[in-house]
Amino acid sequence: MGAFDAVSFLDATRWLSRVYAPTWVDALGGTCEVKEPATGETLTTVGLANATDIAAATQHAAEAQPAWAAMAPRERAAILRRAGELFSRHMVELAVFVARETGGIMAKAEHEVREAATLCHLAAGMVLQPQGLTLPTTPGRLNIARRVPHGVVGVISPFNFPLILSLRAVAPALAAGNAVVLKPDPQTPVSGGFIMARVFQEAGLPAGVLQVLPGGPEAGEALVTDPHVRMIQFTGSTAVGRRIGELCGKHLKKVSLELGGKSSLIVLDDITSEADLDRAASNVAWGAWLHQGQICMASGRILVHEKVAPALIARLVAKATHLPMGNPATAQVALGPMINARQVARALAIVQDSVKAGAKLEAGGTHDGLFFKPTVLSNVRPGMRAFQEEVFGPVVNLTTFSTDDEAVALANDTEYGLSAGVISNSIARAMAIGDRLKTGMLHINDQTVNDECTNPFGGMGCSGNGGRVGGPADLDEYTQWQWVTVKGEAPQYPF
Repeated sequence: MGAFDAVSFLDATRWLSRVYAPTWVDALGGTCEVKEPATGETLTTVGLANATDIAAATQHAAEAQPAWAAMAPRERAAILRRAGELFSRHMVELAVFVARETGGIMAKAEHEVREAATLCHLAAGMVLQPQGLTLPTTPGRLNIARRVPHGVVGVISPFNFPLILSLRAVAPALAAGNAVVLKPDPQTPVSGGFIMARVFQEAGLPAGVLQVLPGGPEAGEALVTDPHVRMIQFTGSTAVGRRIGELCGKHLKKVSLELGGKSSLIVLDDITSEADLDRAASNVAWGAWLHQGQICMASGRILVHEKVAPALIARLVAKATHLPMGNPATAQVALGPMINARQVARALAIVQDSVKAGAKLEAGGTHDGLFFKPTVLSNVRPGMRAFQEEVFGPVVNLTTFSTDDEAVALANDTEYGLSAGVISNSIARAMAIGDRLKTGMLHINDQTVNDECTNPFGGMGCSGNGGRVGGPADLDEYTQWQWVTVKGEAPQYPF
């Protein structure tokens, strides 16, 4: 179990070969070794859920949910606040585990833990917000519309930002009075699940209200189709999201899908000074290479005006050559390892196929095990894999344009629509371009990787199904309307 054998807040003996359903129990689906991407060593071993485990967990959740929803709002809010305090109190220990399990740099891991605390505090505030409306009606009748929980919410989360992308659904779903069954990615079951189980258990959440069961496709499909589960929140690939959407439609349950992206960062030709170009290159590098490019809203297309492209390329090549790579848990590095060999192979194939199709490899394009060097491709054109597909690797894909209209057409030439950015010295010009982009999130003079917990996060097209998570969207997502009328006595009707 590596460095986490010692008794601590994350005492690994709690989850050794187990799942949390409704407390730490052995899983019928067997066990799964969790590998540390930077070293290849076994970090810990967890239980792996099968369909039978999921069915038992949803039953427990359905039984626990009514009492949780009936708890006084201030008591529910207090539990969520305590959870936020626990994330803050154990920041260092939690961040180290997140870095080791995900392969992300320490700054990214610390960001996840800080945001986790914030998400809990935001959810605590959500509990005490107005939960409905008084509607106009005839005299003698009280007429209200109120928000009520779905019941049991299933959450399926990915490996890249596992703590945030799980908790941003778990915390508001709990705040709304739902019970939650969480299936984290089995590559990151602790960061994406067991940390939350441990925190909420310590915070006093009643047993069964949150359960965490890592598992593969069988467990995921069982969760989506289970009759006790009335809503699914899924973050992951568009291909899997399509399947989940189909199943949820068949079973008539609500589904929130936050899927992939091919987000464009547009750099205009009024960025001409040395300082402007340096800032633009910094934005490109951060948006494309942060967490090895394994981010749904990564800057997947860099659309740069042909006049400033050579200067921007030179700066990016310099960054790619000098940015340090290594084990993020033991060294000060800018890039760590990718999550697994399959992701490396796919990113490499996209780069190589695009070069064969006419793209120019300016830097990188090689890897050492899971460590994929920051890569720069220029002359990327429509039809190439690097232009069309979500790489999910540390690759800058540069495409030039000559007019604003061409930039808009290139940015909109995709099935995705998650995030976009425009960098310009003219805010009016940048906004005029931004208004024409088909995107769920737009950032003027910033790159595409942005999220603040308080914003409605989501995309258009194949980046989602129209819903949003976070901020003002949470109450809409994790509750449903109930219409209620009240009269002093039953009226007499004509028949």
